[in-house]
Amino acid sequence: IKPHLILANLACRGFLNLLDCGTDFVTLVWTEGRSRADTSLFRLGNCFPTSFSATEAVFSVDFDDCDFRRIVTGDRMMFTNDLTYSSDSAPLSFSHPVVCAYERWPEDWYPRLYAPIFNTYGLGDLEFHFGLMNADFSGPAESTSFPLGSFIPIMASVAQESHQPLLLFLQECVAATTPELQPESTLYPIIANEGCLVDSLVSRSKFEPRQKSSELHLSLQAFRFGLGEEVFIHCKLVAWDPNSLDNTKKACHYVKDWEQLDNSASRYLCACCESDCKSRRVRSLASAVLGPLTITDVNY
Repeated sequence: IKPHLILANLACRGFLNLLDCGTDFVTLVWTEGRSRADTSLFRLGNCFPTSFSATEAVFSVDFDDCDFRRIVTGDRMMFTNDLTYSSDSAPLSFSHPVVCAYERWPEDWYPRLYAPIFNTYGLGDLEFHFGLMNADFSGPAESTSFPLGSFIPIMASVAQESHQPLLLFLQECVAATTPELQPESTLYPIIANEGCLVDSLVSRSKFEPRQKSSELHLSLQAFRFGLGEEVFIHCKLVAWDPNSLDNTKKACHYVKDWEQLDNSASRYLCACCESDCKSRRVRSLASAVLGPLTITDVNY
């Protein structure tokens, strides 16, 4: 991993005294060079300093905090934010971008786009991962640009070292042109109705055969949505006991008829895919966002 921080040259105002970009945290120490500055007024995103003195502001925070923005582009993972200083004196105020960038992924390591922690049957904590992959799902994608009609390989996984074997499902996925879903966002439905790949009704999108119960591979055919714009895929994930599946825990895609990924004999679980799959239990869902990626039309 090669993390680094991008920060404007602020020698006249102060300097970065310490930076530590971890896989899920950052420690930043800013040493202030202006005598009139109040270091308690520094902010990293929406976070106050963890500690401060007359000349230093210290931030030790997780990437899940402080409104960090997460971006995955091929084999590059970036967490971005802004270091700001606001005061009643306009000349003292400033704002500059901060970026922790990971230039490559070591083997068996995936960037944690979302770090949901919850209990399943009291068996302990789960950690989910979500990423763009290359064509055979053997490593991260080399590009985030996909021609219209090509396949976008997506892998979701769950770390379950202390758990009984669990099946991972994508319960809902939509595409949007914004990294956060807003009431006014235009959406393209991909997976709906508790695990139904509704995009497969109009495309060749499909779930690939499982290699591990803790992973789910999706070959998503690039769709005519947000052409040439940045597109983000928002999903909800759940891991479940493979012996207690119902029509709210399934992975269904359409190939002449609805098929259930994990057991062809249980395709009856997909019967509600074009109606309404009622959820009988309240459970915790993990949320993840993937992007930005770009869909291009070669004929445009």
